[in-house]
Amino acid sequence: MAGDSVEKFIRLLKKSPPGAVFNPWWQVDKQNDIGRNSPGIRRKQLGAYLRKRLGKTKLAVIGEAVGYRGGHFSGIPMTSERMLVGKKKDDGIEPEQVFSSPAAAGPRRTSKPHKCRDGFSEPTATIVWSTLLKLGFPPEQFVLWNAFPWHSFDPRRGMLSNRTPTKKEQAAGLSVLKAFLDLFPCDEIVALGKVAALQLKELDVEMHRVRHPASGGAKLFRRQIAKILRGFSSGDR
Repeated sequence: MAGDSVEKFIRLLKKSPPGAVFNPWWQVDKQNDIGRNSPGIRRKQLGAYLRKRLGKTKLAVIGEAVGYRGGHFSGIPMTSERMLVGKKKDDGIEPEQVFSSPAAAGPRRTSKPHKCRDGFSEPTATIVWSTLLKLGFPPEQFVLWNAFPWHSFDPRRGMLSNRTPTKKEQAAGLSVLKAFLDLFPCDEIVALGKVAALQLKELDVEMHRVRHPASGGAKLFRRQIAKILRGFSSGDR
């Protein structure tokens, strides 16, 4: 049943809006993907990530949208290829902290190696993962997602770019966000920045809003998230 609910959720992601939006799990990035099987790899990796956390999560951290350095190629929100397969590990983050054990044996990159030799690395992903782990939060007890679940890119700059999703696009992501929160009911929900907070507010979800770690916000993010998680004593976990 757990596997069925995850698969059903992943199928919901197929309904991405038109325009300058890339769907990592159901579309091929012809310029940057290693091959036609890249979406299948990303679906598998997302499924393993979600199944590891199903029924165990205490905390959900919701970002704005998938980034080209993160979920675009890893298939997992706020998680980069380099965390999974790169020769240079990001702050000691290991694949088994991301995946359930079957996928941990063989995580795969989906970007062409000449695009980024060691796999793409996303600063936000590294900051969020390393902060939560350093605060002593077990990886299976937190889940990362995005209010707009797909990758909104700048059509003038191509797939290897990011942009804030439009209001119409954000509205298109609300049903997926609700389904995600239904799948992962948590004690605490944290919104990274304004867009995520507004989306959660649209669903009448109680949450904490913290500074997005990008663009010089890492220090404040770490301080704010530590304050929120202070209530999670070892006994509460």
